[in-house]
Parts: sequence; structure tokens; C-alpha cells
Amino acid sequence: MAHPSDHEKSRSSLLRVLGLLKQQDYKFVTPTPATHARVIARPDRQEAHSLEDVLGWSLSFRPGVLPPDVEACLADAGMLSTGTAGQRSLIRVSWLEGNLYLHSAYPTDDPDSVFFGPDSYRFAALIERELRLEPSQPNARIVDIGTGSGVGAITAALLCPSADVVMTDINSAALGFARLNAQAAGVEIQAVETRGLDGIEGLFDIALINPPFIIDEGERSYRDGGKMHGAELSLDLAKTALDRLRPGGRVILYTGSAIIQGRDALRSALAEVARKAGGDMSYREVDPDVFGEELAKPQYCDVDRIALVNCIIRKTE
Repeated sequence: MAHPSDHEKSRSSLLRVLGLLKQQDYKFVTPTPATHARVIARPDRQEAHSLEDVLGWSLSFRPGVLPPDVEACLADAGMLSTGTAGQRSLIRVSWLEGNLYLHSAYPTDDPDSVFFGPDSYRFAALIERELRLEPSQPNARIVDIGTGSGVGAITAALLCPSADVVMTDINSAALGFARLNAQAAGVEIQAVETRGLDGIEGLFDIALINPPFIIDEGERSYRDGGKMHGAELSLDLAKTALDRLRPGGRVILYTGSAIIQGRDALRSALAEVARKAGGDMSYREVDPDVFGEELAKPQYCDVDRIALVNCIIRKTE
């Protein structure tokens, strides 16, 4: 078992890494896993030659590639592994709208991996659009359910400085990274390790949800959306959030939905949930076709396409 002082040393070292990278204007944008795999398969991308290669593309590196202070901090944090090809970082760092986010190194195969990718950028953009179109009331209470690396909570906290922001996740590793990312961004956010909103009291004005929406054979928590071709978790969390909203409150949901013979089962189910909760729903596709490689798997044999969707449900009663 790690000693508490070792844990604090690791946290301090990782915060220092984020600070050093910001000073060096580090701006790695994380692609999809499929794109990542294609890029690092190229003959000239087998070994790291830059900060981005090490902390973005997760390539092995030889001595002298990383600035000494960055390498020392990674070592102090216990985030370096050594293999035949050299050392390798156990974390990645991604840039989003001026802030840096720690998350898991590629490939994210472990059950407790902390994911960050194109959906993170789209989710942040949705939150920014919604909160700029209709700012939250002063001292609003906002929750980011299943926060992962903290993108939703941090984006909301930066846009709504007077809000009381809470982030939840079932993954302790995710919450550890999210806390560090929030501290580096200069925002104070309460972090609670729980499923959904279990154990959290009170009502909320805004619920942010960006859940997994793909069927994952390994049932990894950061990737598996459950039944309904991966949409079950999105539906369940929307129900949970609506039950805990104040009148006039909003659910801001970013997710994916499997389209079968032109029918969107998630849209129909969410509309019914909104109706029963006394809410109004707006729903739109923002990308008609993503993760096409999933359709080759048996569990998607009847699916025409997977669409990315934005759903806003306002509780009117």
C-alpha cells in the first residue's frame, strides 16, 4: 500500500508536469484510438523525438528526448515504465481550450483507464454553447456525472465562476486525474466517487452527462454503454439526473445512438422520459456516422450507423 506522503508527492509532481508543459506551450490534441493506431504504425513514428511524441502519442523514448525537469517529475510521480525500446510515460496530456488534461496513456486497455479524445472536445463545445446561450443563475449547482478526466466539470466551472460544481465517477483513478486537472485549471470542484448520484444529497440546476455509448466486449467502465446497442447508460443517467433537477433545470447530454432502419431508439426513449418528468426536450444529430468499425462486430449486425447526438432536457414542472 502506498504511503499517504507518496501519494501527495505523486500529485505534486503531476501538477508540476502540467505547469511545465503549459510554460512550453504544449498543445497536443488527442485523436480517436483508430487514428492514433494508424499514426504510430508509420515507420518514422516508432520512437519519440519530442514532448508530444512522449506525452501525446505514448511513444517510447531514449534519454535526452524529454526536458530533464519534466522527466524527473514523471519519475517522481511513478509514471514511467522501462522496456527494451526505452522508457514510456504511463500518462498522456491533452490540450483543450487553454487547459491541459491528464489521462491514461495509449492504448487504454485497462479496466480503470481514463479516456480523453474527440468526444471530450465536442462535449466541452456543447457545454460552452449551452451556458453562453443561457447562462446559469448565480450560485447554481452543477453536476458532471461520470466526469472521467473532468472536462465537463472544469468547462462549466470556468464558465460559471459562482456555481457550486460537483463531479462524480465510479473510477477512483479518473477522479484522481480530474482533481489534478481542476487544480491546474484554477477551479474548485467537489469530487465524489460514486455511481450516478448515489450518496449525493440535494437538487441541481444543471446536470452534465457524457457517458460511454459503445458496447465493449471487455465491459470496461469508461467505454461500455450497456444494452440498447450501448445507449442504456445514457438513458439511465438522464433519468437519474431529471429526478434530481430543480424546476427550470437542464440536463445537457452528449452521447451516441445506434440507428436501425432509420429509427433512433434512444431518441424515442429519452422523449418518453422527458414527458414523464415534466420536461421539454431538444435533440439533434451532430455527426451522422462515427465508429464505423464497430459495425463489423456481431453485436452491431443490425445497425446501419452510429450517430453522435446532443440532447437538452429542461424540467418545466
